[in-house]
Amino acid sequence: MRVKPGKLIVFSAPSGTGKSTVARMVMERIDNLEFSVSATTRPMREGETDGVNYHYLSREEFEEKIRNNGFIEYEHFFGNYYGTLLDKTEEAIDAGKNLLLDLDVKGALNLKKRFSDRSLLVFLKPPSLDELKKRLKERDSEDEAALRVRLERAGFELSQAYLFDRQVVNDDLRQAVDEVTGMIADFLLNT
Repeated sequence: MRVKPGKLIVFSAPSGTGKSTVARMVMERIDNLEFSVSATTRPMREGETDGVNYHYLSREEFEEKIRNNGFIEYEHFFGNYYGTLLDKTEEAIDAGKNLLLDLDVKGALNLKKRFSDRSLLVFLKPPSLDELKKRLKERDSEDEAALRVRLERAGFELSQAYLFDRQVVNDDLRQAVDEVTGMIADFLLNT
């Protein structure tokens, strides 16, 4: 018997919008949805498991996969690579798994080009840039320069939101989670 191919749900949002919280709560509500495991060159930390937390690759392995178009998307942050493996994603879809991916705008749009009929791109928006700035400041995890960079990036990301299949404003967490859960459940059931 042939397995029905899986689907890809992509979340993108400016840092501080609540994307991780919404994703976690949505996954608690939708049984047949798994979180996609990214690849990285950063060292494995104590308590982490290869293939569970990340697919850990050497820099050489990662760069070879880049040369061979082995990633849907990848980024270089703080001296390490992070990316979404094409082969692992295709394996999951072929096995009938539905994956939730947390990607930046560029990565989400790259995925949509490759998997347009199997993907739903959801952009999570803050109520306003002022509210986003307030949330980032409340996290107290960054200096003023880093905060400025995040807000500049947020401006770019927000300018690309119209390219996504759906946009949800995270003004009220419960309402945002309800809205996102409904649209994902509908997508999984009806496409």
